[in-house]
Amino acid sequence: MFWSIRQGFPKKLKLALSTIALVIPLILWTIVSYSGWVTPMILPTPTAVIEAAIVMFFQENLWVDIAVSFTRVALGFLAAAAIGIPIGIAMGTFYSMESLFGPIVGTVRYMPVAAFIPLLIVWFGLGELSKVAIIFLGIIFYNAIMIADAVKFIPNELLNAAYTLGADRKAILWRVILPASVPSILDTLRVNIAGAWNFLVISELIAADRGLGFRIVRAQRYVQTDKVLVSIVVIGAIGLLLDYGFKIVSRKLTPWAEHSTH
Repeated sequence: MFWSIRQGFPKKLKLALSTIALVIPLILWTIVSYSGWVTPMILPTPTAVIEAAIVMFFQENLWVDIAVSFTRVALGFLAAAAIGIPIGIAMGTFYSMESLFGPIVGTVRYMPVAAFIPLLIVWFGLGELSKVAIIFLGIIFYNAIMIADAVKFIPNELLNAAYTLGADRKAILWRVILPASVPSILDTLRVNIAGAWNFLVISELIAADRGLGFRIVRAQRYVQTDKVLVSIVVIGAIGLLLDYGFKIVSRKLTPWAEHSTH
């Protein structure tokens, strides 16, 4: 049962393993930090982190930073989805579109986004647009290439069956390829929204005075490790909620697809 391959898994055992995975790092952190093996500057205690979180939430308006960062991520992510999804579907469906977009998508996705910061500052200034653009550039090409690969995995037998039943190319695209791609599109967005939060810290290096990334950079400057950990944990908690949200949406919108139970 423990090593079963896609044959179901008991919920109690799943809960036990998930608890162990969370508790063991916490226990190790507690032992190392309270024992005095390392200085609080390097690894603060859980108590110090909790106290820092209370101060940041109730005295330093951390909620405002969360709202600002969430807005930036949402704008960049939605823009990348709105453009990346159609490009990915087109690349996976038509050889002509793969020849047109493939070289630029395949090349630019290997370029470090941080290298574009000077250009983005020149093009968009130091305001919100440049920050959103970094998040957008960080994930749009991954959206396109992952969705294109998913479309290519749609069996040719499915398309041939539709042609046999009298479907034309427009019907094939809208009534076969698109519905078959929706589960993979949702999985792609679920994976790449994590990348959006990773690029958030880079984006908030550009003259930011609010945001979780800004909080991390400022706390690092003053060696406030406890506040760095608080900001990281908040980002992780938001990411976990978004991940479960995508799973729920995927199950609701695509009940015919196989979904992971993890």
